[in-house]
Amino acid sequence: MSTYDQDVVAWSQEQAHLLRIGQFSALDIEHLAEEIEDVGRSEQRELTHRMAILLAHLLKWQYQPERRSTSWALMIDGQRERIRRRLQKTPSLKSALNDVDWWADAWFDARIEATQETGIEIQRFPLECPWTADEILDPAWKPAE
Repeated sequence: MSTYDQDVVAWSQEQAHLLRIGQFSALDIEHLAEEIEDVGRSEQRELTHRMAILLAHLLKWQYQPERRSTSWALMIDGQRERIRRRLQKTPSLKSALNDVDWWADAWFDARIEATQETGIEIQRFPLECPWTADEILDPAWKPAE
């Protein structure tokens, strides 16, 4: 059993040390490759999560106009800013905004979250996101009633 299987933190420190001292032949290449790929997946999951929260709040804004509040508007603005900063720090994530499957995942999560938070049946929400990425990320835009 390798250090990776026993203690991933100790393994990561060991691998970093080996990289820094140039002992490349001693590196655990397969696990290093997996961990590096996981970093990218983690960044993409974070973007999906942020987008789902934003979309859920936009759904709430549209479907519960009587409950609109400053806190909802601030939540929408805050998520947009977090997404903008994430896309700025990691420009390759912008490709997700053109990925139909990525949008389907974010929209599915948003519909579930909006249902849980509002009590509105999920079937009332569209099966596909009705808004463009430009609208969703535009700080001045909110959906109509």
